[in-house]
Amino acid sequence: MDKIQENRNHAQFDYVFRTVEERGVRLIRLWFTDVLGRHKSVAISPAELETVFEEGLQFDGSAIDGFSRIQESDVLARRDPRQVLRRNIDSAREKGYEMFCAPEIEFFYFANQENGIQPIPLDQASYFDLTTMDVASDLRRHTLHMLEALSIPVEYSFHEDSPSQHEIDLQYTDALNMADSVMTLRLAVKKIALDRGVYATFMPKPLNGVQGSGMHTQISLFSEGKNVFHDPSGNLSSIGQSFVAGLLYHAREITAITNQLVNSYKRINEGYEAPRYVSWARNNRSSLVRIPVHKQDKPDSARIEYRAVDPACNPYLAFSVMLSAGLKGIEENYELPPEATTNLYEMSRAEQKELGVASLPANLSEALDEMEASELVREALGDHIFEWFLRNKRTEWNEYQRQVTPFEIDQYLPNW
Repeated sequence: MDKIQENRNHAQFDYVFRTVEERGVRLIRLWFTDVLGRHKSVAISPAELETVFEEGLQFDGSAIDGFSRIQESDVLARRDPRQVLRRNIDSAREKGYEMFCAPEIEFFYFANQENGIQPIPLDQASYFDLTTMDVASDLRRHTLHMLEALSIPVEYSFHEDSPSQHEIDLQYTDALNMADSVMTLRLAVKKIALDRGVYATFMPKPLNGVQGSGMHTQISLFSEGKNVFHDPSGNLSSIGQSFVAGLLYHAREITAITNQLVNSYKRINEGYEAPRYVSWARNNRSSLVRIPVHKQDKPDSARIEYRAVDPACNPYLAFSVMLSAGLKGIEENYELPPEATTNLYEMSRAEQKELGVASLPANLSEALDEMEASELVREALGDHIFEWFLRNKRTEWNEYQRQVTPFEIDQYLPNW
C-alpha cells in the first residue's frame, strides 16, 4: 500500500471514529457483499470498531457464497468483491488513469404477493408520465430523500417505459464510490417499498412483452484531473476510441459478469433498448456502446455509455471487468471498428455476417464459455472469485435446464 493510500485510510478511520463519538452511536452495522452482489452484514459495538479496522472481523466464510471452502471456514472480513474493484482501480491508477461512472438504474415495483404468482404492476404508466396512474411517485420521492440523507446525489428520477418501471440516475463519481452507492440504492429502494407494502425488484426481465430493466453505465477516464475522452473537436479522443474498442473486443468475455442471471438474457434477446450486437454508435440506441456528442467547452462531459449491464449485477465485479477491458484497448492500441449506423434490431443474419458484427452471448451458458476462456476476466477477478463464479453459475444454468416452464406447458401439453 503506497503512502498516499495509507494516509487516506487513516483520515477515513479518524472521520468514522469522530462521527461515532460525536453522534453517540451505540451499534455499527458493517456491510459487504458476497460474490454475486447480495448484501451481507454484521453488527458490532463501537468498542470493537478500531480492532475491526486494523485486524478485520473473523467469521465462517464457508457459509457465504464465494468466500471459502468448507475446509477453510474461518476467514477475516477484509477481502471481498469490493477489494477486487479496489485492486483494479489501483492498477489503473498506476497507469495514470481513474474511472468515473454514472449508472442509470432501472427497476420495477409490484404489489406484494406470494412467491410464484405472476407479478402485478402498480400502474400502467409509461415513459416520463406524471399522472394519477403513476402511484409510485411517492415511493421514489421517499427513496430520494433517503439517498440524500446518505449523501448519495441523484441526477434524475422518473417513470420508465414499462408499466410500474422506474429509473434513478446517480451523479458521476469515481468507480469505487459509485459501486458502493449502487449497493446502497438497491437496499434503499427495497426498504422503502417494503415499508409501504410494495415489492421492488431489480430482476432484469420480470414481465413478458415489455422492456426489461437495464443499468446503462456512462463512463469517463481521467488523468491528472483531465478527462482523457475529451477531444477539442467534440468527438471522442483517440484514447477514448481505444477504450471503446477494448470494451467491444472483450464484450462477449465480460457479459457473464455484467449480466449474471439466466433471466438477464431474456432482456437482451427481446431487444427493445437492450443491446444484442457488439457495436458502437453515436445516436443509435440499438448499439452496445453509445458515444454521446459532448459540448466542446465542457471537457468533463465527454463520456461513453455501455448499455449491456443490468441492475442484478455485482457492481464491484462489473465495473472491474469493464475497466480492465477498456484499459486493455488503450494498452494494445485497439482499433475502433466502423460505426453502426442502421437499426441493428432489424438486421438480418446475412447482413450481420457481412458487416462482421458479433452477437452478445444468447444465454448464460454461452456467456460462461466465453468467460472461462478469458485471461482478461481471470486477471481482473483473481483466480478464486473467477473459479467460484463459474462453478456457481454453471450450477444455476444446469438447474434452469431441468425446469419445466409455463411456456412449455402452454405450447406442448395440449398438442403432443
